[in-house]
Amino acid sequence: MSVVIDLLNRPRHPEKVHRPDNAIQRKPSWIRVKAPGSPQWLETQKIVKENKLVTVCEEAGCPNIGECWEKKHATFMIMGDTCTRACAFCNVKTGMPGALDPHEPEHVALAVSKLGLEHVVITSVDRDDLADGGAQHFAEVIHAIRARSPGTTIEILTPDFLRKPGAIETVVKARPDVFNHNLETVPSKYLKVRPGARYFHSIRLLQQVKELDPGMFTKSGIMVGLGEERNEVLQLMDDLRSAEVDFLTIGQYLQPTSKHHKIERFVTPEEFKGYETIAYAKGFLMVSSTPLTRSSHHAGEDFAKLRAARAAKLGI
Repeated sequence: MSVVIDLLNRPRHPEKVHRPDNAIQRKPSWIRVKAPGSPQWLETQKIVKENKLVTVCEEAGCPNIGECWEKKHATFMIMGDTCTRACAFCNVKTGMPGALDPHEPEHVALAVSKLGLEHVVITSVDRDDLADGGAQHFAEVIHAIRARSPGTTIEILTPDFLRKPGAIETVVKARPDVFNHNLETVPSKYLKVRPGARYFHSIRLLQQVKELDPGMFTKSGIMVGLGEERNEVLQLMDDLRSAEVDFLTIGQYLQPTSKHHKIERFVTPEEFKGYETIAYAKGFLMVSSTPLTRSSHHAGEDFAKLRAARAAKLGI
């Protein structure tokens, strides 16, 4: 089926309905994932549903959901399940979101506690309809988790807060352990892949985080296989290092439906390894570059490595 339909028979991506179909290519042998359904996976699903939470694992159709949920690792997506943007790669529902749930911060904190998470990733839909883009809601979620699970480290994956003055300051002041904002792709692809965003605004956002709190870890990620050139990826690495970003993730773009941006090619594991080697040479403290890499995949383990890499660099 080309377009996913919700329970009210409305298209999940109304802006894509009339686009021509892009055939979905057969995945190569190196992209294979475990099907979900283990007892641990079902327990994670139960906790998510009982607390009426949304996860990016489900909404974005993440290929790693079976592995992560089996370990009770879920990435919570706050501020609803409907995004005000319409990126060509994303499977999250688009449209006009509803009002913020004032109880959501406590619900997220309770789920984090029940799952016993040592490290949690919190992301969101874009909320261009809100005056602050949802920055204060991010802060409230962070505070709620800190109150209930003070030992849990918190990683946030935010929208770009485009034309939302003061939003970045609000989130940084709440002191997450990792501030992640994904570039998603190289600048030449923004018009088609990420039309609502601005590449250099995203670079500047990450730079501002470091200016506001030099000790806060920053992170960004991209997908490859969208038609980018190798030299563009290397330049993007330099742009991120100019903003002092600590952690880079690179993963293969996987096309959700035939109405989404097509996969131009499947990047080989050897090419991913090459990107990893170059990124470390450019000064990133941590790099995850594999076909199945996603922003929150192995986030807890990677955060431990990130802290260790900084300590080693500082000679602590």
